[in-house]
Amino acid sequence: MKYLKFLFILIIVLNSCKNNEKDKSVLTENKLIAKAKKIHKRIITLDTHNDINIKNFTDSINYTQDLDNQVTLPKMKEGGLDVSWFIVYTGQDTLTETGYKKAYENAIIKFNAIHKLVNDIAPNQIELATNATDVRRIFNSGKKVAMIGVENGYPIGTNLDNVKKFYDLGARYMSLSHNGHSQLCDSNTGEADNVWLHNGLSPLGIEVIKEMNKWGIMIDVSHPSKESMRQMIELTKAPIIASHSSARALCDHSRNLDDEQLDWIKKNGGVVQTVAFKSYLNTAKYEARNNKMKKIRNQIIDSLGVIWYEWDEFRKLDEKEQMNFLETRKKVVLIVDNKVKNIEGFPPAVNVKDFVDHIDYLIGKMGIKHVGISSDFDGGGGIEGWNDASETLNVTIELVRRGYTEEEIEMIWSGNLLRVLSDVESIAKKIQSNLE
Repeated sequence: MKYLKFLFILIIVLNSCKNNEKDKSVLTENKLIAKAKKIHKRIITLDTHNDINIKNFTDSINYTQDLDNQVTLPKMKEGGLDVSWFIVYTGQDTLTETGYKKAYENAIIKFNAIHKLVNDIAPNQIELATNATDVRRIFNSGKKVAMIGVENGYPIGTNLDNVKKFYDLGARYMSLSHNGHSQLCDSNTGEADNVWLHNGLSPLGIEVIKEMNKWGIMIDVSHPSKESMRQMIELTKAPIIASHSSARALCDHSRNLDDEQLDWIKKNGGVVQTVAFKSYLNTAKYEARNNKMKKIRNQIIDSLGVIWYEWDEFRKLDEKEQMNFLETRKKVVLIVDNKVKNIEGFPPAVNVKDFVDHIDYLIGKMGIKHVGISSDFDGGGGIEGWNDASETLNVTIELVRRGYTEEEIEMIWSGNLLRVLSDVESIAKKIQSNLE
């Protein structure tokens, strides 16, 4: 009798497995895309790193138009990108009061440009959010969401009051350095020559971390050195983020995070926003294609009469030169990409699959609660399949293809980052309350 009962259960299980296999086979490409579209429309999609150029925030030239940059309101609407973190970036200058003053003024100009977009240029299309509740409310209203991150704490100078000023202007994350050691901490770029300025955080940087905790600004560790990051995690009372970094185990670049760093962030309760930057995703693939493209690119450069910089050279330019080159680079890359499309046997481009490989790896190491998404659009980011905001759906399609559920996709696209933002805000309120 027991044997018959066991046999009956076994038959049911086997039939169930067959039915599941049949269901999977029924999910054709068209059905998979249709499923992804429905998920994409229901969830909040959030990209934590989109650089800006202030020339695109005027009455005559602005984000309501389909400009040639990677993020505009038309492109966000077409691709279903709901939340764009616009970046107040300031390039590195001398660690002097003169340098800090110039950087601060530049940062304020960028803050004002973002406020002009949401308050004057397109208030009916996009609104500034400063917390997770704002994000969900604005999303439900049908408008796009703007948020603000600060890339490089250099414009803080030596005045701690500037942390609160940036918070009041809408900044909700900040990195303490960029490409070069700042007055606040060492940068990842120190790996190149093993020369460090502070061996992690400076005494001023320690105070800035405390101020960020106090007011509710997320600490971004994407550009600081590994030792800086270790000290930040040891010091902070709140979860941290890496606003645009990927997995070093898959791509050995100093801008990526190794397994030890991933474990630190997991234990801290933070999140890594996987970045769609070609050379941070698959260096070998990127270089194989790039080397083949050089000859064609040089011909285009000569015909256009422009100057080209490799990334190492780019980092040494001042900010104005960097912004000008990024505009030139987009035009040249587009022309070259169109030329090589029909060349048989040409090395493949870094694409959405390579990007989601990093998401898979990070989730495997850290768990689903600690991984998010960023593009670094208009700052050098972009890959085949997600080369601007209009192609955002393709990331969701690939996540569906790999078997992620709607709940998991929502966590990756926005849920995890918004959780950290809320945690940081809650901890800030407790710190402020204890000081009263």
